[in-house]
Order: sequence, then C-alpha cells, then structure tokens
Amino acid sequence: MKKDETYANGQRFLNLENDVLTYYFKDGLIKAHGPYVNDLMEGKWTFYKKGQILWQIGHFKAGVKNGSWTRYDVLGKIEYYETFEDGKIK
Repeated sequence: MKKDETYANGQRFLNLENDVLTYYFKDGLIKAHGPYVNDLMEGKWTFYKKGQILWQIGHFKAGVKNGSWTRYDVLGKIEYYETFEDGKIK
C-alpha cells in the first residue's frame, strides 16, 4: 500500500493514522475506514457510497470477513445481514 497515493485532482486516496486506515473518494469524503493492524483490515469497518451515504458495516479478522455484515439501502434501511466466519458465510 502506498501511503502517498492521490487522485489526479490532488486529493489523497487514503490515510493511515494511529492504526486506522481511511479511504477517500475524489471529492474528499470518506469511502471506508476502520482498524488496520499488521497491514491487514481488522475489526469493525464502515463503508460509504458517494455523498457520505452509509453502505455497509462489517468486521474483519486478519484481512478476512469475519463476523457480522450489514448492508443498507439509500434510505438507511437494512438490505441484508450476513455473518461470516473466516471469509465464508455461516
């Protein structure tokens, strides 16, 4: 992962600070963020659609989906809920 990547407009693509990794859209709004430990996604991550609309919340263990995952529609209602164990749906 390159920590200094930017979009053509100069906006940072990502930022790693205090073991929290944040990805950004070109307009500077947050695309996704969560713990990043030993170069892997870990724990609870939150993902957004453009316009800062909540898209999904999920959990990782050593970079693999592990735990609950909830996806939301544009109105904020739950589209579906899944549980993963070691990257596979339970």
